[in-house]
Amino acid sequence: MNALTPAGFDIVRIRQDFPILKEKIRGKDLVFLDSAASAQKPRVVIDAMVHAMEHQYANVHRGLHWMSERTTEAYEEVRDALASLLNAPDRSHIVITHSSTEAMNLVARCYGGGILKPGQAVVISAMEHHANLVPWQMLRDSHGIELRIAPITDAGEIDMEGYEALLQDRRVGLVSITHMSNVLGTYTPAERIVKLAHQYGAKAMLDGSQSVVHRRIDVQALDVDFFAMTGHKLYGPTGIGALYAKRELLDAMPPWLGGGDMIRSVSFEVTTWNDAPFKFEAGTPAILEGIGLKAAIDYVQAIGMDAIAAHERALTEHALAKLSAIEGVKVQGRAQDRGGVISFTLDGAHAHDVATLLDRQGIAVRAGLHCAEPLMRRLGVESSSRASFGVYTTMEEIDALAASLIRVREFFQ
Repeated sequence: MNALTPAGFDIVRIRQDFPILKEKIRGKDLVFLDSAASAQKPRVVIDAMVHAMEHQYANVHRGLHWMSERTTEAYEEVRDALASLLNAPDRSHIVITHSSTEAMNLVARCYGGGILKPGQAVVISAMEHHANLVPWQMLRDSHGIELRIAPITDAGEIDMEGYEALLQDRRVGLVSITHMSNVLGTYTPAERIVKLAHQYGAKAMLDGSQSVVHRRIDVQALDVDFFAMTGHKLYGPTGIGALYAKRELLDAMPPWLGGGDMIRSVSFEVTTWNDAPFKFEAGTPAILEGIGLKAAIDYVQAIGMDAIAAHERALTEHALAKLSAIEGVKVQGRAQDRGGVISFTLDGAHAHDVATLLDRQGIAVRAGLHCAEPLMRRLGVESSSRASFGVYTTMEEIDALAASLIRVREFFQ
């Protein structure tokens, strides 16, 4: 174990929990540095989903037989696990979605389209993922909502004076800003963002797709109105995510999808809705994925979110030092508070070529626009490579990335 690894963090044991890390890529050990796109899965997640398929699978909520009741109990446990992970008051604040993208679209449709009035505004930032940009453009075009963009500094942080200036006319109905940038790794000052939004009469949502993976989240302490997250970055399966919302907002918002489970009573003349959160969950849910996400949450909570945060903080500091020392490599952003996501460029090389050459050395990174095209334009780059870290990432893998980048640089010289 590298001396920089935080004491008490058993990286050797943790890596043994992930079967895929035993794989070879072109005869080389896999160095997986693409966890911000989607994380690898521990054995407990795989086993939980397989066990459910082999021993108790049935549809949920509607059946009275033993199999349905057991599967319903197992599925609904993810709602309690999510409430625990986010420190929500109880499970009734948790809407299960297919992704954080769906969670943010739900808020855009049901709060933005159902509660906000034409002429009101929504504020996002210049560093948003497309999932927290495009839904608001759609709302602007369909409902006459103004879209305002909070600026960022050259360091890649929210310009808080510029942000507050957007709120001062009190026409903003909702602020929706990332909690952690998927490009820069920047943690935004969430408490200040939410407090200022409330001060000027707006509600606030945080896109927690990245942040929930890397540090402890407390939605009550943040006093945030909405919090969106996804499961596949949190070592769970794809196709499952969640929206936390204050209960009074869920009660006030209209549903957005119609069908089974989201209804209380149906006739040809009129339909009445189920209580929240179920009125936002039409149709058969992602049952096995919910069971897998419950296992993933149990897994990270057993390790401890504070221990994970300390490990990834050490990784990030080590990576920033290593990459910044390589001639021709430019790290994007200089935020004071940042997590385990580092985007970089290499002089004279396209990001796609860098990623391809690293892949030939067994190192997996992401390359391109990272679903944040306006941010990339703000940074003045056409594309970048991105290394992102997980609970299983080691200091030695960071060293391997740095050594491989030196070889890639030599290829272009």
